[in-house]
Amino acid sequence: MDPIRVLLVDDQQLFAEALAVWLARQAGFEVVGAVHTVAAARALLATERVDVQLVDLELGAESGIELLDHARERYPLLRSVILSASRSPATVATAVRHGAVSWLSKTADGDTLLQVLRGVLRDESWIPPDLLAGLLHTLAEPASSPVLDRLTVRERQVLQCLVDGLTRAQIAESLIMSPNTVRTHTQNMLAKLPAHSALEAVSVALRSGMRPDGLGAGQVSAE
Repeated sequence: MDPIRVLLVDDQQLFAEALAVWLARQAGFEVVGAVHTVAAARALLATERVDVQLVDLELGAESGIELLDHARERYPLLRSVILSASRSPATVATAVRHGAVSWLSKTADGDTLLQVLRGVLRDESWIPPDLLAGLLHTLAEPASSPVLDRLTVRERQVLQCLVDGLTRAQIAESLIMSPNTVRTHTQNMLAKLPAHSALEAVSVALRSGMRPDGLGAGQVSAE
């Protein structure tokens, strides 16, 4: 398999460079660059294939949100993962609404980092369990208009399973359908909401009034 190509964007130069050296030594990963500004990141994205951008939201006078928006506009296959010292659920919610598919603390251990980077390419999302409740509460604030009526019955059932924290395999078992059919329903549902990831779809669902019956511990996953 091709290595996962990662772009690191952090204004703390020593931290970014140390992380880049460590990550480049891990099997199955390639570091495209470790940059410190939005402009430098955008320049690399324009010339290099990047699978995952690992972004700090606070880039000096700039904001990593700019890169999230840029990725959603220009590179729909690029996964955006936030690596931040912030512990604010509201900040996590903002990142999710702008396209982040996972959130990692800068104190996360190496195994968790590698697991998340691999997982996002399988359309998995990760939020630290201690931030998840606050995030869901923030995302559950009512939306200005309902959007769930756009979905078919099956698509709505798949979305409910995502809100409940089920994996694709668990959804297939619960709804008695193949994993490939779950994937098709998920892709159709994301296009209609619209949402760019399962985690963002859960955000839309919660703000539109859908509620979980029982959540998993920190992971929302649907390939």
